[in-house]
Amino acid sequence: SLPAKLINGGIAGLIGVTCVFPIDLAKTRLQNQQNGQRMYTSLSDCLIKTIRSEGYFGMYRGAAVNLTLVTPEKAIKLAANDFFRHHLSKDGKKLTLLREMLAGCGAGTCQVIVTTPMEMLKIQLQDAGRIAAQRKLMAAQAHIPSAPAAPAAEPAVETRPTATQITRELLRSKGIAGLYKGLGATLLRDVPFSIVYFPLFANLNKLGQKDPNVKAPFYVSFLSGCVAGSTAAVAVNPCDVIKTRLQSLQRGVNEDTYSGILDCTKKIWQREGPTAFFKGAYCRALVIAPLFGIAQVVYFVGIAEFLLDMLPKRQA
Repeated sequence: SLPAKLINGGIAGLIGVTCVFPIDLAKTRLQNQQNGQRMYTSLSDCLIKTIRSEGYFGMYRGAAVNLTLVTPEKAIKLAANDFFRHHLSKDGKKLTLLREMLAGCGAGTCQVIVTTPMEMLKIQLQDAGRIAAQRKLMAAQAHIPSAPAAPAAEPAVETRPTATQITRELLRSKGIAGLYKGLGATLLRDVPFSIVYFPLFANLNKLGQKDPNVKAPFYVSFLSGCVAGSTAAVAVNPCDVIKTRLQSLQRGVNEDTYSGILDCTKKIWQREGPTAFFKGAYCRALVIAPLFGIAQVVYFVGIAEFLLDMLPKRQA
């Protein structure tokens, strides 16, 4: 049923995001680094420096936005794919690869309604620590003397905007369109991702089914989700780099600004080289693999059906 699908998708998203969010934060910071003042050299270097400067919970900056919106996002994505697959197979025939890709395309298109504002807010929160650390380092390198403070004065505390403050400012200055900055780049990433991911997962999952009418074991669904997710993630990583750069409202020292997808692509290619389009690719694969593996296990095992069955039945 649709309620069960939505519950399954939501639970899957919550579990997955909680497990892999620190890697996603490292991915965003690595992708936003441009030639010049580079703060991090690798995934492990980024996480270690984040813990040192921002504490353990610094790795979860922006997680609240994801945990709030990932439920409708994953629910829409998984339920929409099922919806399109159902309607594309009404003639009773097995879905062709083209129809499976069309179903994935429909799912990817539907999910950007939630994905774009979620990613927009998450990126600002995730990248704030990198920009703050970069500015401190530049000031230290320039040997800028700090202003003398009164003996009783408390040290200045760096304040960082919250998701609510960012949302209010964007709505005030740009309206609802402010939250949908980078919509085109998000579509450019999510639609091809779904076109690759859903058919690949469906066919890998079928390999573990002994009977077409019986679900594959949970470990098959998990491994199929991991393989399909990481493959699709790496394939569309150039689009993810462009989307991340376009949605970042603040820049570090001497970092480029972009006017659109073509301008961003051109500047990255010319100033950073083609390898820059694969920044954070291994981080993204590490994020997506368990995220979608967990998501597919929860979704296909059907936790929602179990929870709904436990509700007291009304007496006839």
